[in-house]
Amino acid sequence: MVYHSSFVDEEGMTKACGCPLLPLKSHIKGPAPASDQDRTDIVDEAITFFRANVFFRNFDIKSSADKLLIYLTLYINVALKRLEGCRTLAEGTKAIINLGLEKVPVPGEPGFPFPGLFPLPQSQKEAELLRNYLKQIREETSGRLLSVAYRPNGTPNKWWLAFAKRKFMNVIAP
Repeated sequence: MVYHSSFVDEEGMTKACGCPLLPLKSHIKGPAPASDQDRTDIVDEAITFFRANVFFRNFDIKSSADKLLIYLTLYINVALKRLEGCRTLAEGTKAIINLGLEKVPVPGEPGFPFPGLFPLPQSQKEAELLRNYLKQIREETSGRLLSVAYRPNGTPNKWWLAFAKRKFMNVIAP
């Protein structure tokens, strides 16, 4: 059984293209609201559930937060592929920074991984809001992923990097 997000659709939650702009425990500047440091956020859920959810080919969406969880699961898969050949934390950090510098596509643009997952943006402002949120959440996920993909001594954690070979929902990560 696939693991779903604990975040449910709430009234008053800001959305862009149907994607909820959930609070993050982040120091990275962006459109996401701040979350308490002691609460679990969507990035924590994505990293926690990644190794179980990556085995599923189908994902039953129960809330809009599940769509964001799907997006983050694929992003973690892409990030692990980039980290696969990096033998030290310094090399991994460099690879993740380069991944963060890539352009973030939004629904309707070439390169967006799941066409149809989110509706197309109604305006350029909405597209930019989603792009900035996805960029912020990707940077936050990358930083936290490094702490689990590498041990405290800077060597790779094979129990995490082994999942770079997995395909999530039959999507081949670039």
